[in-house]
Amino acid sequence: MEILHRMNDCIKYIEENLQDKIEHDHLAHIALSSKFHFQRMFHIVTGFTVADYIRRRRLTLAAQELMKPDVKVIDVALRYGYETPESFSKAFRKTHGVSPSAVRRSGTSLKAFPRISFQIQLKGEKEMDYRIVEKESFQVVGTGIRVTMAGGQNKNDITHFWSEVNGNGVTRQICEQTGMDELMGMCIEFDHPNETFTYFIGAESDHDSGIFDSKKVGAATWAVFTSVGPMPNAIQHVWQKVYSEWFPSTGYEHAGGPEFELYPPGNVLDDDYRCEVWIPIKKK
Repeated sequence: MEILHRMNDCIKYIEENLQDKIEHDHLAHIALSSKFHFQRMFHIVTGFTVADYIRRRRLTLAAQELMKPDVKVIDVALRYGYETPESFSKAFRKTHGVSPSAVRRSGTSLKAFPRISFQIQLKGEKEMDYRIVEKESFQVVGTGIRVTMAGGQNKNDITHFWSEVNGNGVTRQICEQTGMDELMGMCIEFDHPNETFTYFIGAESDHDSGIFDSKKVGAATWAVFTSVGPMPNAIQHVWQKVYSEWFPSTGYEHAGGPEFELYPPGNVLDDDYRCEVWIPIKKK
C-alpha cells in the first residue's frame, strides 16, 4: 500500500502547486522513485503522462476562473504557466474546443478533468497469474531503436517498430539465427535524465550473430505475469494491474533493470493467445 500513498502524495502536491512550476524530479522524490520509473508507472496506471495530467488540471481550473466577471485572459494564462495569451488560447481551445473568451457565453460546453487518486480496486476479477523466477545472466540477439517517453511517444514508436520488423521479415530472420521461436520485446539501456531507453526485439541466444546486435542481461529475480487475450489490449491490461495492484499489495518493488515481454509463436489477435511480462524485482 505504501506506493499508493506516495503516488497520492504526488497528486496532492500537484493540486497544491498548479499555479507554480512543478518539477518532475521533485514528484519522483516524493514517490521515492527515479524520475524515469515514476513517469512510466504514472503513465501505465493512468493512461496519461504526468505533463498531460498537469496540463489538463490547469486548463480545467483556468476555465472555472474565466467564468468570473472582470477576469482577464492574460492574467489567467500567466497564472497557469503560459507565457503568452496566444499559447494559452491554443492549449485551451485544444482541450475545451472553444476560445477562452467564449467561456462566459451562455450554453458554452467545457471539459472538466477531475483530480485522480490511486487505490487498489477489488473487482472480483480472475486473480493474476504470476511466478517468481531466478534467472542467470543471458544474451539477447536482435535489433533495437531508441525511444523517448516524452508525451507517451514510446508507445507509438514501439508499435510502428513491431510492424516494421514483422513486415520486412526481420523477426523471422532473428528466429532462424538463434534457433528460437519465442521473441522478446525488451526495454533496456535506460537514460533516466533524458527519459529515453532502447526498445530491443530479439531472442535469447548463447552466441553472437554476424547480422544482428546482441545485448547482455544480468542475473536477476523476475516476477513473471501471464497475459491471455488479443494484443495489445490484453498485455497492456496486465501492465496496468502489475503497477496498480500487484506491486502495492506485495513486498516487492521494481529492481530498476531491463524488463521484457515474451511472445511465443501464434496468432497475437486470438482470444486465447498467451504471452508473458517479465519484470525484475527486489524485496522492499
